[in-house]
Amino acid sequence: MTPLPDSFCPADGTRVTAESLAWCCPACRGPLDLDFAPIPAPLKSLGGRVNSLWRYVETLPLAAPTVSLGEGRTPLVELRDGICAKLDFLMPTLSFKDRGAVLLAELALRLEPRQVLADSSGNAGTSIAAYCARAGLPCTVYLPGGISARKLEQIDAHGARVQVVDGDREAAAQAARQAADEPGVFYASHAFNPYFLHGTKTCVHELWEDFGGRLPDVLVLPVGNGTLLLGAALAVAELYAAGLIDRRPALYAVQAAAVAPLAHAWEEGAEDLVGVTPAAPTFAEGIAIPRPPRARQILRAVRDSGGRFLTVTDDQIRHAQLDLASQGLYVETSAAAGWAAAREGLLESLPQSRLRSNGGIAPVVVPLCGAGLKTGLAAT
Repeated sequence: MTPLPDSFCPADGTRVTAESLAWCCPACRGPLDLDFAPIPAPLKSLGGRVNSLWRYVETLPLAAPTVSLGEGRTPLVELRDGICAKLDFLMPTLSFKDRGAVLLAELALRLEPRQVLADSSGNAGTSIAAYCARAGLPCTVYLPGGISARKLEQIDAHGARVQVVDGDREAAAQAARQAADEPGVFYASHAFNPYFLHGTKTCVHELWEDFGGRLPDVLVLPVGNGTLLLGAALAVAELYAAGLIDRRPALYAVQAAAVAPLAHAWEEGAEDLVGVTPAAPTFAEGIAIPRPPRARQILRAVRDSGGRFLTVTDDQIRHAQLDLASQGLYVETSAAAGWAAAREGLLESLPQSRLRSNGGIAPVVVPLCGAGLKTGLAAT
């Protein structure tokens, strides 16, 4: 079996050995990154490979999967106005979180903890619960009060122990992190564990393959904890370093106007969060994260890509969800946030450097990350 890579803290350089169950930097309690060098060159020859994200195994920190549910390789369909949708809600548990969850479950199998913990607003917890069930691992998921009953039912069906915390999403995360410090516990955190990001990056590998060795000029990504955006940035950097693309796409990060700490920091020109963003009700519960642990990395990734932050109101999210449904795509409210930004004038705001030489708009892709059955339609 291929040795596991060590982790390190991007803030202070503290290293954590591969065999450790430590879920954060022991010095600053921040999230970790992987000391891992992928080998993307084999992407040039993918014929005959398994039809899942594991076809890109040389770019992943784990090999020889045992708990795969066939995740990945989701369709790409055209919407309108030069925009395509990546249908990542067509996953085993109906959300893009399966890309990262499968790597966390594989890692947990190798580390052999006595217990797996996760915290979530729903989708990540569902994915972790499903892959732990597949792996035969005991799992507990911490959830905030008021979670969608449909997501709660799905997590429970996979056999996970459910801990509903009296409080918001941040309260659920704090409760899970306190429990994660106990001996023998593997904290399957999509926000802190870097393996999750190496799973979500495969969305961009698929786009690269679907576009015949190119990437769209713009990716419009809903952002809460930023795991999809940071995974995209990882993949873009790998493909560029390997000479497989000659131009990096701009990353447009979308937040709900009601809870937009990153967009606020961006407007202030800050490198980290500014002040305290209170939790507030929003249709986009899946991205309503007041204090994302990787805020500095998210802001830097968007800045380095030449992208920007956008915010959308609940009314815009509701109309976007209905618009997608009218085109045959029934997605949850958080997943509709990216399309809400795109249909509200994204193309008009693109800089001239992002326009084709013939004056047309370069390809834009909006991942649709969760199925509508998870939340139902936004209330009027």
